Amino acid sequence: MNKRNGRMRVVVTGMGTVNPLGKNLDEYWDGLIEGRSTARNVEGSYATDKLNTKFACEVHGFDPSVYMDRKTAQRMARFSQLAVAASGMALADSGLDLAKEDSFRVGVAMGTGIGGFIEMTTGAISYATKGRMNPLYAPMIIPNMAAASVAMQFHLRGPNTTVTTACAASTHTLGDATRMIQHGDADVMLAGGSEASLCEVGISAFNAIRALSTRNEAPEKASRPFDRDRDGFVPGEGAGTLVLESVEHAINRGARIYGEVLGFATTNDAYHQVAPDETGEAPAKAVTLAIKDARLEPSEVDYVNAHGTSTQLNDAGETKALKIALGDHAYKVAISSTKSMIGHLLGAAGAVEAIATLLTINRGMIHPTINYENPDPACDLDYVPNNPRRQEVRIAISNGFGFGGHNAVVVLGKYAE
Repeated sequence: MNKRNGRMRVVVTGMGTVNPLGKNLDEYWDGLIEGRSTARNVEGSYATDKLNTKFACEVHGFDPSVYMDRKTAQRMARFSQLAVAASGMALADSGLDLAKEDSFRVGVAMGTGIGGFIEMTTGAISYATKGRMNPLYAPMIIPNMAAASVAMQFHLRGPNTTVTTACAASTHTLGDATRMIQHGDADVMLAGGSEASLCEVGISAFNAIRALSTRNEAPEKASRPFDRDRDGFVPGEGAGTLVLESVEHAINRGARIYGEVLGFATTNDAYHQVAPDETGEAPAKAVTLAIKDARLEPSEVDYVNAHGTSTQLNDAGETKALKIALGDHAYKVAISSTKSMIGHLLGAAGAVEAIATLLTINRGMIHPTINYENPDPACDLDYVPNNPRRQEVRIAISNGFGFGGHNAVVVLGKYAE
């Protein structure tokens, strides 16, 4: 029971998220099943008059003092605040009593693409124009501070690591955390990701490389993964955390189990700074290796939560990769993109999408890829267009691909004793 194919089994016992669809699991799930776009014109959080993209998927009404004391929050960048909020929810959801745990056996693995980018830019502008510098500027903005802040907030003294492999980062943390538990470094790991980079400089930077949609006249239609008329991704923000445990530890404390982490793999395109290799070979290899790591066959995969960014190159390349890795089964498997509703959360995307995948496994419903209106001959698989689908899902994969050619794939499964 405690081992699968000779390896320690790792299960997910708690989940928490703050994202554009909601500030808890039920709000998030309801929005996914409703197929609700969160892309809106930006009003007030930053200036858009100079930007080609004037909309985003924002987290509205986030009050960090709900999740931590105000003084502590003031010492954190927004991405760290979001991470602490999601992690606190995940711990509460797990029912884990930290007072009964060895704090050196509970760790944190957190992913982020950029870190405190909002605070980085506002601080630099303040120094350049006024000669003023916040004394906490450096420790607020560095990428490891989300993981560090979670550890300090909950007094977790076990392994603590930060992954910054761009948009693959928090998919990487799930794999890394799983292996830390399997190698005996921890009993429990909080694995996730956080991103808050919605600001004028950040959007301008992505506009400069033509990565973003400019569908300003209809932002709610802008994120349209796998659709012929896709023109770029929609920027978003948020955080997601999953509580991972050895199955023995979870059973001993009577935990509710959402699912099992069955396999993980990572590769690199070794091709270009921002463009994926159009052959799809490297992400296909990551999918193949992750399925092999899970000791499964491609035909056993029921569902793919796609990276699905709504860019021309990613969606066509990911489709190719799935055909290479899954063979003819690629045409039979259900595929959907969470980003069609919440935008691209960059380093937080993988964790937030893994949460959606586990909710799918538990609730027997696959959320749609919204805004899929015009089929693309290069994207000819089953993307669960526009409406949710009731279907039992026992085995699922979640893809995360990032700038620099980073590819990460995690295999998640329904828990069975």
